[in-house]
Amino acid sequence: MPSTNINERSTEPPTLSGHSDQSARLLEVARKDCDTVLRELGSQIDGISAAESALRLKKLGPNEIAREKHLSALMRLLTNVKNPLVLLLLALGTVSFLTGDMRATAVIFVMVILGIVLRFVQEMRADNAAEELRAMVRNTATVVRGGQPEEVALKTLVPGDIIQLAAGDMTPGDVRVLSAKDLFLNQAALTGESLPVEKKPAPCEATGGNPLELSNICFLGSNVESGSATAVVVNTGNRTYFGSLATSIVGQRQLTSFDQGVNKFTWLMIRLIGVMVPAVFLINGFSRHNWMEAFLFAMAVAVGLTPEMLPMIVTVNLSKGALAMMRKKVIVKRLNAIQNFGAMDVLCTDKTGTLTQGKIVLVKHLDVHGNPSERVLQYCYLNSYYHTGLRNMMDEAVLDHEEMGERVNAKEKYKKIDELPFDFVRRRMSVVVEDQTGLNTLICKGAVDEVVSLCTRVEVEGQVIEVLPEHDALRRKLADDLNGEGFRVIALAYKELPTGPDEPVYTIKEESDLILLGFLAFLDPPKETASEALKELSDLSVGVKVLTGDNQIITTYICSQVGIPVEHLLLGSDIEKMSNAELAEAANTASVFARLVPAHKQRIIRALQSKGHVVGFMGDGINDAPALKAADVGISVDSAVDIAKESSDIILLENSLLVLQQGVIEGRRVFANIVKYIKMAASSNFGNMFSVVGASAFLPFLPMLPIQVLTNNLLYDFSQTTIPTDQVDADWLNKPRQWKISKILRFILFIGPISSIFDYFTFFLMLNVFHCWQNPALFHTGWFVESLFTQTLIIHIIRTNKIPFIESRASWPLLLTSLIIVAVGAWLTVSPLADTLGFVRLPALFWGYLAVMLLAYATLTQLVKVWFIRRFGE
Repeated sequence: MPSTNINERSTEPPTLSGHSDQSARLLEVARKDCDTVLRELGSQIDGISAAESALRLKKLGPNEIAREKHLSALMRLLTNVKNPLVLLLLALGTVSFLTGDMRATAVIFVMVILGIVLRFVQEMRADNAAEELRAMVRNTATVVRGGQPEEVALKTLVPGDIIQLAAGDMTPGDVRVLSAKDLFLNQAALTGESLPVEKKPAPCEATGGNPLELSNICFLGSNVESGSATAVVVNTGNRTYFGSLATSIVGQRQLTSFDQGVNKFTWLMIRLIGVMVPAVFLINGFSRHNWMEAFLFAMAVAVGLTPEMLPMIVTVNLSKGALAMMRKKVIVKRLNAIQNFGAMDVLCTDKTGTLTQGKIVLVKHLDVHGNPSERVLQYCYLNSYYHTGLRNMMDEAVLDHEEMGERVNAKEKYKKIDELPFDFVRRRMSVVVEDQTGLNTLICKGAVDEVVSLCTRVEVEGQVIEVLPEHDALRRKLADDLNGEGFRVIALAYKELPTGPDEPVYTIKEESDLILLGFLAFLDPPKETASEALKELSDLSVGVKVLTGDNQIITTYICSQVGIPVEHLLLGSDIEKMSNAELAEAANTASVFARLVPAHKQRIIRALQSKGHVVGFMGDGINDAPALKAADVGISVDSAVDIAKESSDIILLENSLLVLQQGVIEGRRVFANIVKYIKMAASSNFGNMFSVVGASAFLPFLPMLPIQVLTNNLLYDFSQTTIPTDQVDADWLNKPRQWKISKILRFILFIGPISSIFDYFTFFLMLNVFHCWQNPALFHTGWFVESLFTQTLIIHIIRTNKIPFIESRASWPLLLTSLIIVAVGAWLTVSPLADTLGFVRLPALFWGYLAVMLLAYATLTQLVKVWFIRRFGE
């Protein structure tokens, strides 16, 4: 059979605009009758032939969705190398090697290799752990080809195939229903709605243009809860609604706030080096006319100014955070997500399966006055226990009340006599049971209107009375009120039946003159840890917004249960009418968003980011994937579908949400220790710039030998290797901290020059007190010691906003490395290595001056720091 339109459509995978194209295609198909759809797809009710299927498969490709390409070990390694600072260090290391400076070469390459390898190992470990979590469904579908049903692999399915669906089947593509019998599908992964939806073959329209509301289209990613159907495949693979979502999220991520912050700082330091190093080279070259010596000194200064520890400090901090999270059953797929977790000031979260348990639970069993009733639960338990058809989620929820099962003891105390199965015309089902006295009771449950209309009597506090119209209206209002709170409500009634000598045969005629017993209310309830977790996030100044595809009534109720105020609520239909600028303003104030499609969630994330927020998103469904990818940190929960796990940065392996608070604190701790290094390195380097340039201008010799600069730099770097172990003040963790390069630059400008003041005082001391104009070795040694001691001391002042050593003390590893480094620095001046390094013994008086300078330096820096914090906030 020749195929028509289907072969003319583009075989290119859809982008975000392609997602809209697929939605328009499905809306068009839904409006047409079955015969027209079959004709346009080049198919017929008996299916297409195997030959035609092969042709279409060759042209359109297999029924597979796009997935994030797994980076090979080599590509992962190269990705970690492609960093401006790493490339700069490699360049400096190469120059050092070519000029014969093996010490500098070794120091630089050790730092580079350590940073790259640590990041590589942690990210490969996370990738492998995440890969084990993926459980992509590989299944078969029942396809009618040439009039005969056969099982084929899902990936061989093509548009135009006629398929058969039954309870338990996964929908293998986007399909148009041709005929159906009581077909109910679970679309929770796509829409966020826990309850199954009915699908029918009749042509239909979607309100608001949302294809997920089409009643005759079944989507890839949904599964059949009950009933059966025959359908024709409309789209497969990347052309499906699910596939177009997957395609839109595959590819390079945008840089997050953390990535941008590190890059901005890196380029700030590179620009500083670009100005400083040529100036030092030219000043020393012209003043001393030894260009090789000037070049080697300039290279040493370049290495000294380069924050070569930054890649290692960042990676070790992030790895330490990732390992701490892994011990809490959390997989960190991207290391940078740890810091973004801490910087996050807005967490957007899906509702179903994320804040809620993702399953239906019987919450209330009420009598006709709305009071809790054990008798209602008892009768409903008997009905569900003896129900032999396909049990729906509500039956399972009733049977989960095991304590009632023990009390009822249905197997011992009751015998099933008959069953009147559920159907979608009556919208109810009944069982007839016999108790130990021989009494037969018909127990009927179903839709409120259908059951209540069959009741002529009602049981009130154990008394059966006639139904009065005014009381009947109140009972219906009770059910309506429960529906208004987001509950799924069913009614329960019963009837005692006469018994005779013959085996009775019951029909639906017995479902009349019933006694209304009460109502049962079902809900997808919040996770037990949701309220506590959200309160903890609020205490950490993280705002929470709910983004869901579910309706506003249920969403509002769940939000009230978990403590999220519904001050402003936006619907998907409202968002459709807004520009990006209007949405950014509205999203800032709204706390709840309902009736959303995936593109809406992504737009909301982008809108919040445009307002300067660092945004996290937590979700578990197919419809959450674009938002997970767009967020600064994407979090998927334990029950998430594969595409959500693939799109996320962090995967929670356990049901508890309390780990969110721990993740935020861990992220802030990591960021605090990274910022400590950046502030110390940057302010120290900025101060050194003034000192080196000034000294080079007026001294008749080099301010410090190249080997001494490198040794000083090596020792200082070693003193900072324990920063990742440092403690962070509790008050620093109580609010989000973001990369603000302007704040770091301001800090550098105020704190950096302080070290230059004491450098110049040291120059004055060495030249005029110790008469070093003709003794460069003593000058070099004095400045080497003063520079190393002050740089090491400043770690402990800058690491906290409090008074160091008194109100806040560094970790023991950081204290020990600081003491060891200053001791080694002092020892080198009198060690067997002193001649090699160009050092001489310092006069005893120098150490007295040094002690006074260190005390003055610490005091002045602390005073400026306190003023700075009061003036600028941090």
